[in-house]
Amino acid sequence: MRGNNWTNVLINIGLILFSLACIIPFWLVLMVSVSGQNALAKYGYSFWPKEFDLVAYKFLIHDAEPIIRSFGVSIAVTIIGTIASLAITSALAFSLSRQDFPYRGALSMFVLITMLFGGGLLPWYLVYTKLLHLQDTMMVLIIPGLIGGFNVFIMRTFFMTSIPPSLIDSAQIDGASEYRTYFNIILPLSLPVLATIGLFVIVNYWNDWFTSLVFIKTDTLYNLQYFLYNTLMNAQYLQAVADKAHIDVSTMQTQPLEELRMAMAIIAVVPVALVFPFLQKYFVKGLTIGAVKG
Repeated sequence: MRGNNWTNVLINIGLILFSLACIIPFWLVLMVSVSGQNALAKYGYSFWPKEFDLVAYKFLIHDAEPIIRSFGVSIAVTIIGTIASLAITSALAFSLSRQDFPYRGALSMFVLITMLFGGGLLPWYLVYTKLLHLQDTMMVLIIPGLIGGFNVFIMRTFFMTSIPPSLIDSAQIDGASEYRTYFNIILPLSLPVLATIGLFVIVNYWNDWFTSLVFIKTDTLYNLQYFLYNTLMNAQYLQAVADKAHIDVSTMQTQPLEELRMAMAIIAVVPVALVFPFLQKYFVKGLTIGAVKG
């Protein structure tokens, strides 16, 4: 009994240390983002700001309309893209998990090849702009992230190992169609993997800035990540021009580059961090539904 107590103590200490290793860097980034520019240059990073200043956040929201609009674009793209991606990925993975599916081998090879090899940036650009004519549309921000080959194989493995074939056979014996079996039996039992893959897809859509860089020219369709990236690039450019022209930065209003980077990280991370607790309950619910009782 005493040995079990020591084991629990060591496990708790390890979990506490691991939690601190995750929290401390985030706290440091937050403190730097609210530090004054002069204090940061003089004292460096600290876990509590020497001079509390919200200049980085004020710089980002000095004109609130663009950042609110970019937030809206990112939220819309993330929600629509995640729902569509889970629908397509789960359907494709379920088909590949069925031993009686006639094109299972060829389709698996197709997914594997496209996961390992890409056509390159230029063909990718030409397909979406010249063939599909999706440049400067919200669809071009959604379609590239719809299917991930790795996600398909993870979900296929879950279907093959966690859902017994006898369950599907019994549903078919009772007269259930393929669609009813999929929507009423397979998907409710697949909440754990759907929540896990959904979190991957959410992070992928939310952090994507390169697609906007390549395909979006209209500033009203900038997503949050590209808006923040563009803001940082503009600030760095102005700072570089001032340095090259030998302008005394103490006599002019400069952009807080270091604080700006940290503020951008906070703005980008917090929405995704807030989503995770809501997905966690689906992990527990899905495990309960899929458990064998008795």
